[in-house]
Order: sequence, then structure tokens, then C-alpha cells
Amino acid sequence: MQTRHFEDLKDKRLLNRGNSILNRLFAKSIYSIRQLASNDSEAKGIYRFLQNENVSEDDIIKNMTLNCVNAVGNKSVLCIQDTSEINLCNHKNRIKKDDSIGTIQDSFGIGFFIHPSFVLDSETLMPYGFSDVKVWNRSYEFDKKPRSHRYNLVPTQEKESYKWIESSLNTKKVLEQAKEIIIIQDREGDIYEQFCLIPDKKTHLLIRAKTNRILQGKQKLFEYLSNQPSQGTYTIELDGDRRKNIKKRTATIEVRFSEVTISANQYTNKTLPEKVTLYAIEAKEVSQDVENPIHWRLLTTKKVEDFETALLCIEWYTCRWIIEEVFRILKREGFNIEASELSQGKAIRKLCLMMLETIIKLFIMQIAYDITEETEPRSCFNEEEIECLEMQIRQLEGRTEKLKNPYNRSDLKRYIWAIARLGGWKGYLSERKPGITTFWIGLQK
Repeated sequence: MQTRHFEDLKDKRLLNRGNSILNRLFAKSIYSIRQLASNDSEAKGIYRFLQNENVSEDDIIKNMTLNCVNAVGNKSVLCIQDTSEINLCNHKNRIKKDDSIGTIQDSFGIGFFIHPSFVLDSETLMPYGFSDVKVWNRSYEFDKKPRSHRYNLVPTQEKESYKWIESSLNTKKVLEQAKEIIIIQDREGDIYEQFCLIPDKKTHLLIRAKTNRILQGKQKLFEYLSNQPSQGTYTIELDGDRRKNIKKRTATIEVRFSEVTISANQYTNKTLPEKVTLYAIEAKEVSQDVENPIHWRLLTTKKVEDFETALLCIEWYTCRWIIEEVFRILKREGFNIEASELSQGKAIRKLCLMMLETIIKLFIMQIAYDITEETEPRSCFNEEEIECLEMQIRQLEGRTEKLKNPYNRSDLKRYIWAIARLGGWKGYLSERKPGITTFWIGLQK
């Protein structure tokens, strides 16, 4: 995997400044421009870059997708999509009310929305980047009152929910060289038009069902699926959560699946097929006396004719939590983009995109430490940073073999070991592997 950087901006000066900001965001892991910069001159340069009309959001997204394409090659990938809001309500008196931000949270706040498509290797979960990022805002007059039935007559392309279809179409175009694409979405993506427009021989949808659709024969999807014979069970270990009073447990999951045919409704575009054949999977926890047991119903365009394929689809869907981690690092428990001191919405939006690109490196570090294969160190660090980390390693290594760095210079794990040690990890291989929070602390040090 090659070094991640911008390749294509309008002039070399902007390109150098953009890559400098990316490097600083990764190395310092902070939202404050003043703290990113070494002096006032550098701070002014960053402000100017983010406010420059010659650097558009589309320019930044184009460079992000180039990094993704260069990494993917002819591989089978997962593309995980979800939406998050960037809430700037705490700075509403300082931020200029331009057309780059608007109302959020049912009209009780200001900010904008992001809808990234995060691409991972389907086998190793190594992150490759973003195949698409949609950024948008509502108007200040947006009022989310209950809509009349006439809203159903509005063309899908004009609805906010079109983001799911649009991002999937863009992903297909960007990742045309990929061997296979599995697009994973939560319940919001359960849209009939999407099942008609997106799938092809190498592109599949895997979406959690939202609607208890009426199937052929007037049966309802959820009841029909629950009445199918069990195809097998598996167990998983679930972590507890003291804050929510959830205890650690071993969950037994029963699996059912079946081919189903769903139909268009009266509001569906008449140019689309009237019926679509999919495969439905149910994963239901059968453990006794459990509050809020696991119960997933998944719809997929991938053919599911055996227990192993159903398990694979369920495993892929569990990867959806990764994009929640991306949002967590982008916001409160990481960069804290919502605390940015910038006063222009368009500048915050550009900074947000650059932070997303930077976050990819944190996930590369996490996954690289979990796999046995070597990963190129330059996928995260330049030569100067590698030499700096070599000096850190000499200071961090202990006297015993157990506290020596066991990895070669050709492996990214050697330098992740140093970052993790700086982040508070003790260094014993028998310990739990370091996580993203540990890497975050280590980078800041």
C-alpha cells in the first residue's frame, strides 16, 4: 500500500500546502489550526488554503477517491455507508450564516451532514479509503413537520434519501477495477429503487431490512422469514457496557435464510421493474432472559443458498460498526471537528474531509497490527517520521526479550509498536492488542 497524499490540485503550491495539512493532522491529531501550525505564518497559510475558492470540496473528494482507487486494485471489497451530522450549534453566534451550513436535528441546531462510503478489504478488513463522500446541508427554513402523502410523489432523486443511491452509483464508477463490491447499509438504505439500480455481476447490496414488505402471496417479509427452518447456529462473545448496565455474555445466534421477491409500490418510478428477487437472512439470538437480544433481518442481492454464505453476509454486516468508529474519531472522542474555531462553514467542511482522509491511517495501523502479513511503513509514515520512531524504539525497548520490538524495519507493525508504547500500552505481546484510542494518544505524544 502506497503513501496517502493529494495528487491533483490546481497548482503545485496548493498541492504542497494540502499535503502539509494532511501530515500535520495525522502527526498532531487535533482540530485547532493554531496548534497544527508551528507559527503565525503557517497558521495563515492553513486558513487561506481552507478558504481558497480554487480548492473545492469536489477537489478534495476527488483526491480522496484517487487514494482509494490506487490502493484497491483488483480486490474484493466492502463499502460501508452511513450518515452523520456535524453539529456546530455551540458556535452559532460566531459562524457566518452562509449557504454551506443550515438547520439540523429537526431544526434545533446548525451544521451540515456527511455521508461517506468507507472501503475495506473483504478478507483482511484493511482500509483502502473512501470511494465517495457526500456533504450537504439543509436550508435554514427546513422544517421537518410530518409530511403529507404527496411527499411520496416527489421523485427519488429530489429526496434526501437519494444519498444512498447516489453514493452507491458513484462507488460503482470509482471502483470499476475492483473484483467484487459489497455495499453495506443500515435500515435507511432499504429503498426499492436501489435494489433495481445498483446490483450487477460484481456489485451487491447488503442492507438491514427496515420495512416489513408484502411478498408474493401476500405474506409479510418478517413473518415469512421467521417461519423458515433454522439452518444452523453460531456463538459470539459480546462485551459488556457498565454505563448501560449490560453484562458480558455469550450469545447463541440462530440463522434462517430464503429467496424472496419484493414488489414496487404505487409511487415507484414506472420505468423500474415491478418485482426484484433478493435473498433474506435472519440472525436471531436465542439465549434466554436477555434484554434487547440481537435480531437482524438482512436483504442482499448476493445469492445465499447455504449456511456458510449466510454466515459470511452476517459477518460482513457486523463490519458496519467500523464507520461508527470513524464518526467517533472525527467528532467527540478524536479530532472534535464540532469544536473547530473556524468561522466559515465551507472551511469547516473542507477540514472535515481532510480529517476523514487522515483517519484512514489510524485504521491501517489497527488492522496492520492484527494481520500476519507485513504492511509497507510508508503507508502511514514518511522517511523522517520513520527515523524519529527508530530513535523512540531504542528508548522504549526494555532489557528483556519480551520488551524488545519484535518486528522488522520493512513492517509497519514495528512503528505501530512504538506509537502504542507512547500511548500507554505496556508492550507485552500477551496483552490485549492496542486500539485506536491508544494510537491516538501515542501520536499526540
